[in-house]
Amino acid sequence: MRDNVEIIPGQQTQLLNELQSLLEKQIELLHRGNSSGGRFGALSNQADSLVEKIAQTGILNRAEFKNQRECLKKLYEDLYLAVTAQKAQAAEQLSQLRRARKTIKTYRSNI
Repeated sequence: MRDNVEIIPGQQTQLLNELQSLLEKQIELLHRGNSSGGRFGALSNQADSLVEKIAQTGILNRAEFKNQRECLKKLYEDLYLAVTAQKAQAAEQLSQLRRARKTIKTYRSNI
């Protein structure tokens, strides 16, 4: 079990707000179809680092942060749905490419 890390009270809210902002940016990138590339990965790494700090502090277990906990939970659900949709779209595109490739191979072998 981790020891709770003490941080300044104002810093607690700042950490949660930063995480919220990073999650919103990730969701926005996914909705725009920009999940590939370095920006999404960098945002994910930053969010992971913040989650680690937040977990160590035990902030979200405190009653005064219930609203932010609920907001973060909703954002993570939205992020999960956006990633799932992006994954499904990528799978469909890959399927279309495979069908096109098969069609081209068939066409070439019959020329």
